[in-house]
Parts: sequence; C-alpha cells; structure tokens
Amino acid sequence: MLVIRPVEPSDNEMLAAIIRQCFHDFKAPTAGTVYEDPTTDRLYDLFHRKNSVLWVAESEGVVVGCCGLYPDAVLPDDTVELVKFYIASSARGKGIGKALMEKCIASAREFGFRKIYIESLPEFHVAVSLYLKYGFQYIDNALGCSTHPGCNVWMVKEI
Repeated sequence: MLVIRPVEPSDNEMLAAIIRQCFHDFKAPTAGTVYEDPTTDRLYDLFHRKNSVLWVAESEGVVVGCCGLYPDAVLPDDTVELVKFYIASSARGKGIGKALMEKCIASAREFGFRKIYIESLPEFHVAVSLYLKYGFQYIDNALGCSTHPGCNVWMVKEI
C-alpha cells in the first residue's frame, strides 16, 4: 500500500540516505548538487516555509522516496521549483514517481503558481523522461541564480 504524506522530522535521515544513494545508483556527479547541500540532512526544517511542501512516499510502512516544491526567492513570483525528487532503487518502476509528480503538480496549482521549474542532471535520465511525459520543456539556462551550480539540465512546465 502506497501512502503519500508530508515530511516528518523522523524522515530526515532516511530521505538523506535515499537522495545520496540515487547519485551513486546513476553514477551522477555530486559536486555543486543536493548531494553536498547541508539542507539535505534537515529536510523537515527546510520545507516549513509558506507555499512549500515535501511529499514523502511510504510503501508498506517504509519510506521509499520524496518530491517537493520550493518557492526559491531567485525565481519569478509565479514559479515554484520541483525539488528533491528521488526514489529508492527498491521502489523504482512501481508508479511511485508518477504519484509523487501528480501530487506536486496539484500542490503547485493549489498554491497558485503558474509554472514549475526543475534543475537536474543528464545522468538522471529516467526522471528527465518522466518530466518530459508531464509536459516539462527544456530551457537553455537556469532561472535566476541556481543554488546547485552542478546541475546542467533546466526545464519548465506551465500549469
């Protein structure tokens, strides 16, 4: 049974481990990414901000992934960033990413945003293909001043 729920303080350690393991699983570079970002270890605290949310996927009572929205100050007022979209290897290919994506898109609409922005890496090609299926389009540059300069794939979706 899949449960999608808001992040809780007890999720911090497991989510940080899942996020960092994904970089190893996909052989993605870690410099200038969320891998090195100290907020990765304090996600519960990070997402206690107006118009932000981190959705956690739990399967059979075990945390298996997350995906969130964060209204970074460097983005236009009508745009929110889709962040921390990571799924444990044991849970991939089971529709969990799709469920998290749909929950985030619905939340972005509820918060009143008109666009969703993503920063990623080519190594995360599985996630990028999901973004394309949901109507995200490539853009040539980061929006605003990226807090993760190691990312070199930028996409936007109008909602």
